[in-house]
Amino acid sequence: MNDNAPHPLKLFNSLTRQMEEFVPVHPGEARVYTCGPTVYNYQHIGNMRAYIFADLLGRTLSWKGYKLTHIINITDVGHLTSDADAGDDKMEKAAAQSGKSAWDIAKYYTDAYWLDIDRLNIRQPAKWAIATDHVEEMIGFAKSIADKHCYELDSGLYFDVSTVPDYGRLAGAQSDDIEGRIDTVEGKRHPQDFAIWRKTPAGETRQMEWDSPWGKGAPGWHLECSQMSIKYLGETFDIHTGGIDHREIHHPNEIAQNQAHNCSEHSGANIWMHNNFLIDRAGKMSKSSGDFLRLQVLIDKGIHPLAYRLMCLQAHYRSELEFTWENLVAALTRLKRIVMGVERLLEKADGQTAPIDHPALLQLQDKFDAALSEDLNSSKCLPLLEELLTQKKLPADQRLGLLSDMDSVLGLQLSSLTRKQLRVRPASAAIDENAIEAKLDQRQKAKAEKDFATADAIRDELTAQGVDLMDGDPLRWDWKIEI
Repeated sequence: MNDNAPHPLKLFNSLTRQMEEFVPVHPGEARVYTCGPTVYNYQHIGNMRAYIFADLLGRTLSWKGYKLTHIINITDVGHLTSDADAGDDKMEKAAAQSGKSAWDIAKYYTDAYWLDIDRLNIRQPAKWAIATDHVEEMIGFAKSIADKHCYELDSGLYFDVSTVPDYGRLAGAQSDDIEGRIDTVEGKRHPQDFAIWRKTPAGETRQMEWDSPWGKGAPGWHLECSQMSIKYLGETFDIHTGGIDHREIHHPNEIAQNQAHNCSEHSGANIWMHNNFLIDRAGKMSKSSGDFLRLQVLIDKGIHPLAYRLMCLQAHYRSELEFTWENLVAALTRLKRIVMGVERLLEKADGQTAPIDHPALLQLQDKFDAALSEDLNSSKCLPLLEELLTQKKLPADQRLGLLSDMDSVLGLQLSSLTRKQLRVRPASAAIDENAIEAKLDQRQKAKAEKDFATADAIRDELTAQGVDLMDGDPLRWDWKIEI
């Protein structure tokens, strides 16, 4: 354990609906599985909140001194157009609409997702587990449970949820609304039964299909996560994460498969964690609408991706977070102020860090640990970081050391991020930065010559082109953000 992190880590377990102290299955290790994206389209910023949360969890576990093994899957087959196990395969449908192969679509959108991961400073997992790389192993998994837990219909192999104890306890009470979202298939024994293998319909050919004991077809969406989590983390591992939308159907189905495979009542993971939704009142948080907010849209507006990361960290991961452009710009402004403070600290400390032994700094570090240990309460961690930047009478090298320590968890790249980097050029800008600098040089010369009319005219010209001048600031100017 990290000697500077004495508070026990407590996490909210969705399975028990209560806070629990983290006790690893393997002493000194932390094994985490995160449900990754379905790569049939770009990921919207609500999707990316889930990975910022999972990254915060992973960074916290590393900070606490655990050896972290983090697995994130890439779903490139098996996920249907409804999360509730209904409709067409998302990859096949995207391929039919675009005229491209499902394999090409998967590669393109996986690369786009990975670019967003990098932009948000989300750490790489131990492994990206690609679903189509594991189909033969999924078939083996399905074969191992088929006799006791499954039955075959014309459309595929279905899991009988009555064969495992306490199905659906993760979701809580199964409501009529949830049952109404589940695919109705003639011959299913129970409404909640789900396909773990889907046969290719007679007379059809899918781009992604494999031979199996139940006919040519493709695995169900839920099967991949059970098979890959067990393969890489073991039959019992520490933490499984995902969005709160997975809590109702996908994760209960995973748990059922885990119980069947492991011949145990255990859910597979000791702790199940779910981040809440990012809410957009304008209704652009769903990819199904075809008009949704992705990270590139924020960048095109001139907003640095780490401002969105900060916006997510300002709220507890289990709270709904409302997206507005005003909230995002406020997060960008907060990030700029933090970076300005860090730049001053870097200069004062000459970029050098030192071990922390000053009582006031040790107390601040303890408060940071306490907030983080209370179910990853990053919203309480940020003010502590800002308080650190105001403690100008304390040793600068120790303050910089504590800042680096805090940022290793928050992931805002504060020791390298600059104000100039936060000035991301909007895609709509009609003038380049070199031209702006040249205009400012002309304005400075005009002011020196007391030609204030020319200086004012240059200001007005730049303002009309979306540039805010900042007299007396070394940065000199910034873009106006159109929201």
